[in-house]
Amino acid sequence: MSRPLIGTSWKMNLSPSEAGAWFAQAVPALSKLDDRDLFVLPPFTAIHVARDALCRTAIAWGAQDVHADDAGAHTGDVSAAMLADLGCHFVEVGHSERRRDHREGDALIAAKIGAIHRHGMIPLLCVGERSPGSVATALAVVTRQLRGALGALDADALGRAVVAYEPVWAIGVGAMAAPLHHIEAMHAGIHRWLARHGARSTRVLYGGSVDSANAAPIANLAGVDGLFVGRAALDPKTFIRIASIDIEGGHERD
Repeated sequence: MSRPLIGTSWKMNLSPSEAGAWFAQAVPALSKLDDRDLFVLPPFTAIHVARDALCRTAIAWGAQDVHADDAGAHTGDVSAAMLADLGCHFVEVGHSERRRDHREGDALIAAKIGAIHRHGMIPLLCVGERSPGSVATALAVVTRQLRGALGALDADALGRAVVAYEPVWAIGVGAMAAPLHHIEAMHAGIHRWLARHGARSTRVLYGGSVDSANAAPIANLAGVDGLFVGRAALDPKTFIRIASIDIEGGHERD
């Protein structure tokens, strides 16, 4: 059994000053959780704030995107070398908003994963179907995304990746997390795909309207190796509650 992995992407929220206040409130409590791995992915402008707040803790930090090239005339983009120099551990790629708003396809996502690996960081690949439906239909979509982004990697490289299953229909204001039986079936299918390609230790997280009420039931499902929290984590107290759940018993820690 791998250690549970719980993290958050803030998306385009929290300025550097607001990030500093978030870490000041959250870090003392999060630092006490020594039986799980934690990470925070702030906007590019606040990565240095995360580094300074977390560098003396076991909590990792990272970025929400990266350019596939190591350098060049790419105005406004950020390279993996730059993120590595900031001490980033994880780099998120393939989020549905990047696929939708920036027309990012699997080939580009695969190239970004290559850049992340070249600089010694861990890619966090987001996959998920756009519309609710059967597990079989969802797995067909997710398997295609896995094949396109990770299919060229060997077993060792797959072991140095994290997959986040985020059904697109379960993301956003007003959305609800996917049903527990759907989450469990999808994670089983993703793990089967990874195993067929030689991966034995790749962690698969669930993301999509995770909150303090549903975090424990989801995290305790078979095949769920942790949680990827969105808007609920913008409140540091809520993220502390989510990060502190009992992964085995489904209860918060005292």
